[in-house]
Amino acid sequence: MKNFSFHKKLRLKTTQQFQNVYQNNQKKITSEFVVFGRLNNLTFPRLGLSISKKKVKYAWNRNRIKRVIKECFRLLQYYLLFMDFIVVVKKDISSLNNYTLVNIIKKLWFYRIT
Repeated sequence: MKNFSFHKKLRLKTTQQFQNVYQNNQKKITSEFVVFGRLNNLTFPRLGLSISKKKVKYAWNRNRIKRVIKECFRLLQYYLLFMDFIVVVKKDISSLNNYTLVNIIKKLWFYRIT
């Protein structure tokens, strides 16, 4: 039985981990997000998030967006390549509802960043 939790091992935590992805990356760009990806030597994908206060003004909105992205990643983690992903918000997307955010993120995950 698969475990669909979002453990700490599935997160990019340190500045060095983020820098490795930014330096040696492949990326997919949409009008809302930039997703950086880099193959890792692990047996699972990992996720990092970057949502600046400049792009999404209110903390409750930034947290909502983070929750939606993490939930989508958690449910799709067994279908993704073994990569480190960083999702960066490009513009204010606080007006988008959760359903729309999930659809955008799903499309990005399944482009498989090549």
